[in-house]
Amino acid sequence: IGSVDELNALIGVVLSSKYQVASIKRELIQIQNDLFLIGSLLAAPNTKYKIHDTKYFSERALEFEKQIDNMTRQLPRLMNFILPGGGEAGATLHLARTVCRRAERVLVSLSRNQRVRPSILIYINRLSDLLFTMARFANLKEKKKETIWKG
Repeated sequence: IGSVDELNALIGVVLSSKYQVASIKRELIQIQNDLFLIGSLLAAPNTKYKIHDTKYFSERALEFEKQIDNMTRQLPRLMNFILPGGGEAGATLHLARTVCRRAERVLVSLSRNQRVRPSILIYINRLSDLLFTMARFANLKEKKKETIWKG
């Protein structure tokens, strides 16, 4: 729950940035609401919600895929690994992506001992990809150059 809460707070930091990208703001606010619900479901795994059942998170993951595709069409083709960074919003979204990936690892581990809805795991997995794409998109909109990794 703590990792999900940390991710939610970090998305709040992105939203507080003076460089936030208006076109992704609404989605980030919805993600915050989703993460709050996920936290409550983790705290009480046997609770049954009538409005937000497991189908909700699966549908949201599909929405993420569409958003990723839409933003990717506007981005330069990714031919190399890039280093996290860029502008304030982009760099913070990259950080949110890493916190999301940690939350996913914690949730997978938790799922071995406690009921975790599979759709929540799918949601969190796809969210990390969305945050990566949002970071790139924010950097594009802020006209911040991506740094290619030179391994």
